[in-house]
Amino acid sequence: MDVQELRKEFTQLDEKVYGKPLVYLDNAATSLRPRGVVSKWVELSERYSANIHRAVHHISSIATEEYEHARETVAAYLNVSPGEVVFTSGTTASVNLAAFSFGEAFVGEGDEIIVSESEHHSDLVPWQMMCERKRAVLKVLEVDEEGRLRIDELGSMISRRTKLVCVTHVSNVLGLVNPIKAIAEICHSHGCRLLVDGAQGAVHGHPDLKDLDCDFYAFSGHKMYAAPGTGVLYGKKELLDAMPPYMGGGEMVGSVKWSGTTYAPVPLKFEAGTQNFAGAPTMVPAIRMLELMEDAEIERNIDEITAYLLEELPKIPGLRLYGIPGEAYGQDFRKIPLFSFSVEHCHHEDLALILDKMGIALRSGQMCAEPLMDRFGVTGMLRASFAPYNTMEETGYFLSSLKKAIKMLEA
Repeated sequence: MDVQELRKEFTQLDEKVYGKPLVYLDNAATSLRPRGVVSKWVELSERYSANIHRAVHHISSIATEEYEHARETVAAYLNVSPGEVVFTSGTTASVNLAAFSFGEAFVGEGDEIIVSESEHHSDLVPWQMMCERKRAVLKVLEVDEEGRLRIDELGSMISRRTKLVCVTHVSNVLGLVNPIKAIAEICHSHGCRLLVDGAQGAVHGHPDLKDLDCDFYAFSGHKMYAAPGTGVLYGKKELLDAMPPYMGGGEMVGSVKWSGTTYAPVPLKFEAGTQNFAGAPTMVPAIRMLELMEDAEIERNIDEITAYLLEELPKIPGLRLYGIPGEAYGQDFRKIPLFSFSVEHCHHEDLALILDKMGIALRSGQMCAEPLMDRFGVTGMLRASFAPYNTMEETGYFLSSLKKAIKMLEA
C-alpha cells in the first residue's frame, strides 16, 4: 500500500477549508476515521442496535458477540488476555477508573504516587484527586531541557511508601517515546507498580504489553482511528481482581440483595451500565487499519516527514522546538511525527488562525499540559501532529505556510 491508496480510506481528506484542500495536522488530538470504521458503526447502529450481555434475543446476541470480539481483538493486539481488557469511554475515563479503584485498594495516608512532568491533565488531575482523598503524597518526576524524562532520578525517588508511578508512553506535547520497559524494571525492582498513559503510544507503535511489563495501560479509540467515546484500560488480572469497582449499576453485579451485593468477574466488574455497543466494535477495523499501516512504504513516508521537519523547523529564526530526540540516561528517546513549538513575537493562536485560513488544521494552546508549559516558561505552543496518511507535499506546504504566517505577524 502507498500513501495515496491509504488516503482513499479517509474521506475527510477530500474536504476543503476556505477553498483550499484540507491539510489535517491535528492527529494527536483525534485521528480521522477510515471507511471501515464508519461502516462498522453504521452497521451496528442500523442493524444490530440492542443492549448487550442481557437479552437472549437474536439481535442482542449479535451485538454482544461484536462487542466481545472487539475485546478479543484488542487483547491480541496488545498481547494480553481478554480478561485484562476493560472497555471505557477513553483514556480519561480509564485513568480515573484506575486512580479511584487502585487508590481504594492499595493507597493509604502517607503513601506516595509519582507522576511525570510531561503528563496530560488526564494523567495528573485524577491522581491529585486521589491523593487528596486518601491523604497521600504526589511527587513529580521531571523532564530535562530537551524534554527527556529524568529516569536516572526515578530509582532514588521511589521509597517504601511509593505505590505507583504514572508516565506517558509518548508525550502529547513533546512527542518523545519514553523507555517504558526500562521504567517498568526500575519500578518493579523497588516494589511499586507502573501505569502508562498510552493515548499516543497505542497509535505510534504496536505496544506489546507483556514485553513492556507495565501494570496498567490506558488509551482512547478516537486517537487510533476508532469511534469517539471508546477506550481501554489494561490491567494485570491480579490487580483488577483486588480493586473495587469504580461505578455501580447494571451488569457489573453478581448478585444484588438488600443484605449486600457481589460483583461480576473482571472485566465486567468495571463496565457498569449500557456500554458503547456501537462504538467498541469499531476498534476491530481500526486495529486492522493500524496493522495495514505497518507497511514498509507507509513507514518510510512518515519517517521521512519526521526527519525533514526535525531538520527544517529549527532553521526558522525565533522558533523553539520542544522534545528533542537523542540518547540520554542510557536510553534512546526517539520522536514520533509530532512537533510542538513556539515562535518569538508570534502568539501561537494567531499562527494557528492564519494557518487555518490556508487550510491547515493544527492545535494551539496548552495541549492539556499546563504544568509542562510552566516548565518551559510559555503560555502555550503550536503543535503539528502527523499521521501515516499525511504526505511530504502537505509537509512542504505546512512549512512554507508557517514561514509566511510568521512574516505576516512580524510585519
